[in-house]
Amino acid sequence: MPGDMSLTAQVALIAVVDSNPVFRNEVAQALISLYRVHQYSDTRQALQALRLEAPAVILVDEEADSKGGFQFIAEMKRDPVLAAIPAIVTTKRDPLSIAQAMRQCGADSSLTKPFRRSALIRTITSLVNKHVEADWEHLPERDKTTLKGTVSVFNEISDFIAAGEPVPFTSVKEACAPLIDAIASNDFKGILSGVKEHDNYSYAHSLRVATLLSLFGHTLGLKHDDQLVLASGGLLHDAGKISIPHEVLNKPGRLSEDEFLIMKSHVTETIKFLEVAHDIPKPVIIIAAQHHEKLDGSGYPFNLKGAELNDLARMASIVDVFSALTDRRVYKPPMEAETALAIMTGEMSHHLDQHFLAMFREMLMDAVVD
Repeated sequence: MPGDMSLTAQVALIAVVDSNPVFRNEVAQALISLYRVHQYSDTRQALQALRLEAPAVILVDEEADSKGGFQFIAEMKRDPVLAAIPAIVTTKRDPLSIAQAMRQCGADSSLTKPFRRSALIRTITSLVNKHVEADWEHLPERDKTTLKGTVSVFNEISDFIAAGEPVPFTSVKEACAPLIDAIASNDFKGILSGVKEHDNYSYAHSLRVATLLSLFGHTLGLKHDDQLVLASGGLLHDAGKISIPHEVLNKPGRLSEDEFLIMKSHVTETIKFLEVAHDIPKPVIIIAAQHHEKLDGSGYPFNLKGAELNDLARMASIVDVFSALTDRRVYKPPMEAETALAIMTGEMSHHLDQHFLAMFREMLMDAVVD
């Protein structure tokens, strides 16, 4: 189907060059929920294929064949057509022992075998995003500042959470401040466009929620500081997803009962992380804690319903659902805004506040957000 072909084209391609078929298959299985993977047993075969379709990143084993991975990467980097492809060397040696060879051949990173799936994904994602983030340099200053500031603080949040340290809320507010200024001048669409192709889905989704939630607040006449709280809440609302395994977070099909329990735990994990910090405003915690609650009480984690959900929770759930439906994922293209809104006013009408949803729809029509 044409739709399937366009979706495949949107998913980043990763090339793996290694003479060991078991290792190649293990890498392919580790990445299958996030990327397309092409496998090559030798460098000659890989070189021919790279000219037909350049991958987003290539993994080359140090001992790929008689030529060797370092020489192959050096040749690739001298080729003007292939030079921009980020290259990761996989090796059994200590990183320090190959540092000079890495510099000489122009490799971008290395992974020492055996390596964890999380390390593989983190290394690939950072290289894929390097090109996306480099394009931000050509954007207007405010768009560039917003994108660079929010991605930086988002990455810091993950580090603080992993270390069990408080989330630096002042840094979050400072990163979101240019976003509020962009919304005030109705000049925020470059921010949404700039984050579209970012490979960190959690960041891209969170920034979209931050943007649309603060735009919602602006439309309702909230003050600058209140909009800033909404934007900060949007950026932090899914912070607990750092604890969710990639295979659950990015599973294309329906989650099993056990997997759904794991997925739902991201809300309580987010609350736990946010409550460690003593300067986070209560509205930010409400956004994080209640954006999956539903008016009929079928949401999670507290099964709140009706009057138990305040206006902020109702706004947050609308924005989160709309963003999730219209986000680009590795397993689905972005849904058209009108299609998403039809679902939200139809089969999801008993979950979402229809009064707020009508205002949200009008806001989108005025802003022409996709």
